Amino acid sequence: YADLPNQGGFAMYGYVYDEETGGVVLTTTELPPNSSKEPRPVYSQEMDILGFGKHFTYLKSDKYPYMWCENGHYIYRDKEIAKTKGGSFFTAPTLELTDEGKKVALYPLKFIDIKKTVEKNSDILESLFQETCKKLYREIYLKYKDKVDLFYVAFSGGKDSVVLLDIVKKTLPIGSFKVLFGDTQMEFPDTYKTVEQIKKQCQEDKIDFIIAKSHLDPNYTWNTIGPPATIQRWCCSIHKTVPQILALREITGKVNFRGMAFIGVRASESFSRAEYDYITIGEKHQAQHNSYPILDWNSAELYLYIYKNNLILGDSYKKGNKRAGCLVCPNSDGITNFFRKHCYNNECENYLSIIKKLYAEKYQSDKLDEFIESGSWKSRKHGRDIPLKVGYSEKIENNKLILEIENPKTDWKEWIKTAGTLLNGKSPYLLKSFDNKIYEFEIVENKNGYRVIIDDLSKKNAIFYKIFKYAFRRAVSCIGCKTCEANCPFGYIKFENNQLKIDDRCVKCHRCCELDLGCLVYTSLYKNLGEIKMQVKESENRYSSHAPKMEWIDEYFKYKNEFFDNHSLGINMIRHFKTFLKDSKLSDKKYHFTKTAELIEKIGLKNEISWAILFVNLAFSPQINWLVKNVKFDRTYSRDEIEKELLDCGVKTKRIVGDIWLCFGRFCDLPFSNIGMGTMGKEKGKNISITRTPWATPDPRVILYAIYKYSESVESLRNFNMSTLIDSNEDVEGANIGEIFGIDRETFKKMLNGMSSNYPEFINASFTHDLNSIVLREGKTSDDVLQLF
Repeated sequence: YADLPNQGGFAMYGYVYDEETGGVVLTTTELPPNSSKEPRPVYSQEMDILGFGKHFTYLKSDKYPYMWCENGHYIYRDKEIAKTKGGSFFTAPTLELTDEGKKVALYPLKFIDIKKTVEKNSDILESLFQETCKKLYREIYLKYKDKVDLFYVAFSGGKDSVVLLDIVKKTLPIGSFKVLFGDTQMEFPDTYKTVEQIKKQCQEDKIDFIIAKSHLDPNYTWNTIGPPATIQRWCCSIHKTVPQILALREITGKVNFRGMAFIGVRASESFSRAEYDYITIGEKHQAQHNSYPILDWNSAELYLYIYKNNLILGDSYKKGNKRAGCLVCPNSDGITNFFRKHCYNNECENYLSIIKKLYAEKYQSDKLDEFIESGSWKSRKHGRDIPLKVGYSEKIENNKLILEIENPKTDWKEWIKTAGTLLNGKSPYLLKSFDNKIYEFEIVENKNGYRVIIDDLSKKNAIFYKIFKYAFRRAVSCIGCKTCEANCPFGYIKFENNQLKIDDRCVKCHRCCELDLGCLVYTSLYKNLGEIKMQVKESENRYSSHAPKMEWIDEYFKYKNEFFDNHSLGINMIRHFKTFLKDSKLSDKKYHFTKTAELIEKIGLKNEISWAILFVNLAFSPQINWLVKNVKFDRTYSRDEIEKELLDCGVKTKRIVGDIWLCFGRFCDLPFSNIGMGTMGKEKGKNISITRTPWATPDPRVILYAIYKYSESVESLRNFNMSTLIDSNEDVEGANIGEIFGIDRETFKKMLNGMSSNYPEFINASFTHDLNSIVLREGKTSDDVLQLF
C-alpha cells in the first residue's frame, strides 16, 4: 500500500434498497454527514420477538435475513411494511403494519438473496476496502510504527470490531499487532460466544489475543458504588479502561508505554462520534493513542462486508439488538432496553434488582418498575438518593478546615504523598507541599476514624487545598479500583494484595487526581452538596428577571459615560444592568466606561473575541461562575435538572430559581452561546433545556487572559500544571479554561506551546515526558494581557 497512489480520503457511499434481491445496493453518490439511518438486516428471531408471525408467513430460520430496519422502520424489498413504537425494559413495543405491509402479508416472505446482493456490490466494496487499507497502512502504521510500543485492535465482540479486525489482519504484517478484548464482565452472553470464536481464529493465525478485566466483580461495584448513571459513568473506567491500561503495561513491560489502538467506531453511529478525528493522540489517557480506520463507513457497507467475507455476525444482532454492549447501560433506552431484557432476562434482572434494592427506601415496591422504566435512575449525580455512605464530611470553623473521617478503607499516610512530604511522625504533622511550602495539620483519632484539622487555605493556596482534601477523600473511599494506579505515569501507585502503596519518589504530578472530587467512589456517593458544591448565595437575584439584552448593551456603547443620563431602561432594569456592567468589567465601581470597554469597542461587538473576553470576566462573578462549574459540556440539561441543582446548592426559593433560569436564557440569546455559555432548547417558545458546547475557535490571547484571571482568583498562584487549568475543580471558586471554554487537553497543549513562543514575556510552558509546568511571569496581570489585542 505504500507504493499505491494516494487518492485522499473517502466518504461513505450512498445506498438504495433493491427489490430484486431484497438487499441494499451501494451507490457512488456520497451520503451527506449524519444522513445514514444505519440500516441493519432483520432475522426471524427478531421478527418472532416483535410478533411478525401474527401477520406474515416466513420460515423460522436465521440462515439469511428477511428484510432491513432503519430506526424502527422495517423495509422489505424496498417497501416499508411495518414500524415499531415505544418499548422499554418492561414494556414491549407495538408493531404497526403499513398499507404496503398488509399487501405483502398475503404472500410468504422470502429471504434476502445474499449471494446476489454481494455480487451487485462487489466493485464498490473492493474499492472501499482498498481505500481503507491504504489509509490504515499509510496514515497509521507507517507513520506511527516507530513512535509507539505496540499496535492493537480494541476488540468488543461487536460487528464493527469483527470487520475492523479482518481489515487489520489483511493489511498489516502478522505479529505487528495484538488483539485486546476489554471484558467488562457485563457483556451479552452471545458476545462471549463471538469472543471465543475470534480468539480461536487468532490462535490459528498466531495473533496474540489478550483479555483484560477488572479484579472487581460488577455485582460488588454496583452494590458498593451505586448504579452507574449518565454522569456517574464510573463503570467505563473501572471495568474497561483501567484493566486494559494495566494489561498493556504488563505486555510491554513499560509503565509509560505508548499504544496505538485500532477502534471500530463509526461516525454515522451518533452525532458525538461524527465529531471524532481519524486519529487522536492521548486524548482520553496519556498512554493511549486511538485511530478509527472505519470511521467513514456506514452500517450498509459494514454488513455487506461481513456477508462478502463470510465473517462472524453475533447472535445478539439476529435477536434485534442494534449493538453489542453492556446488559444494563445508562446510555441506552427505549426499544434497545426491551431487546436486551427480552433476550437476556436473567442477566439483566441481576442489575435491575440492584437498582431496585438501592432505591427501595425512596420508592414503594410497586413504583420501582415505573422508576426504572422512566429512566430516572440514570440521572443520578451523587449518593443522596441511595443508602450507600461515604464516611467523609468537611466544614469550616474559626478559619479552620475540619474533615471528619469515618471507617477509612486505606492509609491516609500513603495518599498524602501526592500532596507533599511528611516531615515528622506524629500530630501535629508538618507537610512540605509540592510547591515547597510547609503546612501544619492535626489528626485527632476517635473510635471510628479520625478528625483532620488544618488552616482554611481556600484563598491562600487553593490548589494544595484541593489535593490535600483529595488525599483524605481517597483514604476513606478507596476500594482498590486501580484507576489512580492506571493514571500514574510513573508506576508509583500500586495495589498489591489489596494493599495500597505509593512510592516515596512520587513526583506530585497529580495525574492521579484527575477525577471529579478526587475519587470515583467518593464522587458517586457524596451527599453533603451544600459543603462541596459552590454556594450561590451571592447570586440570588443578581440579575433577577432583568438579565441584559443586546439593545441595552448597544445603548451603553453608544452613550458611554453619558449612558446613565440618556438610557431608556426602567428602574429595575437599570439596577440589574449596572450589576452586569460591573461583572463584565465594562464599567467600574463608579460606573465609568472602562479600558476593557474601550477594548471591546475597538475589537467590535460583532467579533466573538469581544464576547469571549466578557465571558471570562462573567465567569468570575457568582451567577455565571455557578453555571460554568456545574453545567458540563456536551450534555443537555433540562430546566428541571438545573433548577433542582440550584436548590441543592443553596438558592432559597423556587421563584429565585426561576429568575436564574430566565437569566441563563437571556445570556444564551447574546453572542455568548458559541464560546461556551450554551444554547437553549425551546418548545412552544419556552426554554426547556440548555446545552453547552466548547468554543470551536479559541483565540490564544483570550485563553492567556483567562489563565491570568484564574491565577488572580487563587491568590496570584503563578505555577500550574495542565490538569489544574483544564479539569473540573469544584473546590476552587474561580473558573479555569476547561470550565469556561471546554477546550480539550490536546488543543490546550498546542495553544500553550504557541503562547510560550509568541508571548514569552507572559507565559512559559514546558512538557517533559509526562510532567508539565506552566509558569506565569511575575509582575504581569490580566490587564496587561489585554494590551495584546
